[in-house]
Order: sequence, then C-alpha cells, then structure tokens
Amino acid sequence: MVKDMESFQSQEEKRRKRMKLAAYIGAFAVFQVIVILVFALVVMKVKTPKFRIGNGVEIQSLMAGNQSSPSFDMSFTAPIRIKNTNFGPYKYDPTTVNFTYGGVQVGQVTVPKSKANFKSTKKVDVTVSVNSNALTSTSGLGSELNSGVLTLNSQGRMNGKVELMLIFKKKKSTNMNCTMAINVASKALQSMTCK
Repeated sequence: MVKDMESFQSQEEKRRKRMKLAAYIGAFAVFQVIVILVFALVVMKVKTPKFRIGNGVEIQSLMAGNQSSPSFDMSFTAPIRIKNTNFGPYKYDPTTVNFTYGGVQVGQVTVPKSKANFKSTKKVDVTVSVNSNALTSTSGLGSELNSGVLTLNSQGRMNGKVELMLIFKKKKSTNMNCTMAINVASKALQSMTCK
C-alpha cells in the first residue's frame, strides 16, 4: 500500500512537471507570435518616403524686369530633402524636378541617384536657374512683380526601392509638389509650402 501511495505521488509529480513544461511552451509560443506580429506590422511595413524642398533656399542672383517688360532671371540653391522613415535604406533613381510659373516650365534640375539611410533624411543641395524666357504671356507676371512677390512651383516624381533586412525590396515612388514665394525686394524666400 505504501508502494502504491509512493507510485501515485511520483505519477502526480511527473504530471505536474509536464503541466508546467506545457505552460512554459505555450507562453513561449504566444510570446513568439506577438514578436512576429509586431515585427511584421512595424518593422516590415514600408512607408512612402517624403520628397521636399527645405526652407533653406538661398538666392544667389535675382533680376526682375519692370512694368514695360516684366521678366525674371534667378539662380538659387535649393535644399532637397528625402525623408526615409523605414527600417531599411531607400535607394532612388536620378530624379528631375521641374520649376514652373503659371503652369509653364521656367527651370529644371536633376537630383542625382543615391540613397537615404534607414530612419534618416538625405540632404542634397542643388543649384537651380530659372527665367521667364519660356512665358508667352507676362501680364500676370507684371502685377505679381509689382506686388513684390514671385511665386514658383516645383514638381517631381522620385522612384526607388526600400530594402528591408538586405532581402526584401519594395518599390516606392514619392511626389514633390511645393510652392515657394520669393520676396523680390529682399531677394529672399518668403514662404514655402509642400503638399
């Protein structure tokens, strides 16, 4: 009878150990599922990078014509910013940025091929030359120059790939659509808005 009791206690102890082991394995499996879900939803989620002109536009030269023949000829340095919020580098192709006045292209610049590292902003300064030679009608330009503010738009589409864990590559394209107001008298950037 004592042997039966010891045998029963031994079996009961083994059962408890198996239950504890099963609980540990179950908790570990749940933990692994949570880690995988967080990884898939946060780290592996690819966001579209932002492609903008920064506020540090520096005007090197600006010549504006008068009322009888309204015109402009300007050269400036535009700080292009590519903000990558992903957990992998964004490798982008050469990109053309067009500068327009009233829907007419007045200048163009190319952003060279490069990459924005993960969770960082790539800064590229480009020199831009714009002039009013391509404008067929300058009636709106005359009144704008008289008001003392010249408004230019910049558009561009950047194509590239986000690389995650050196294995996965996801194509991502981002657009630039910025409007800059330049104070003609002070030859300085007055405001910059990007969509």
